[in-house]
Amino acid sequence: MVLDLVVIGTAITLGPLHNSAFILLLSSRRGVRQGLAFVLSWLANMVVVIACVVLLTGGHPPARHSVPSTAAIGAKLALGLALVLYGAHRHRRPPRPHGPPRWTARIDNASLVTAASLAWLLQPWALVGAGAATAVEANLSTLAGWLALTGYCLLATLSLVVMEMYVVWAPAVANARLNALRSWLAQHQEQLIVTLSLLLGLWLAARSIYELVA
Repeated sequence: MVLDLVVIGTAITLGPLHNSAFILLLSSRRGVRQGLAFVLSWLANMVVVIACVVLLTGGHPPARHSVPSTAAIGAKLALGLALVLYGAHRHRRPPRPHGPPRWTARIDNASLVTAASLAWLLQPWALVGAGAATAVEANLSTLAGWLALTGYCLLATLSLVVMEMYVVWAPAVANARLNALRSWLAQHQEQLIVTLSLLLGLWLAARSIYELVA
């Protein structure tokens, strides 16, 4: 479980779409406050999803090869295959020009509620679902189980926290470097999405098949 959560959390934190949007928020007139609203909303979404899983399981993993255990593994397998198919589709389709989203023109006047809502909209829910299906295995009667779930939520938020702190400590340098990073992300967005989708999808599918037959 821990290794799966590390892989999923890393894939989430490296996602180019929400990181690009977050850099735009940070470069706005009220960037630090808007960024903080985004980070808190993002982390809250992660915690709520995990909390729902824990409420369903009672903090105790289902027995191996039971119906709930098999259903969770099946959900991970389905999400893994869906990610592989999505990555293959994005790789095969003709390249398309990507203009900036419409909301970027109004970013300076965006409210904190808008910034928080963007975090919800831009969260990669397929990956979050894979994390939730993996969290079914968590045993919260042990400290290791709590640390695994806490570490997963923090890892999935790590890139946002690092950028937020960077802007707070060195705003002039941070804004210049983060805008350069956003330009690079925009140029390589398709490759990053395809690579992350294929790698994570193959990992989830392989791990799920192994767990089903082991």
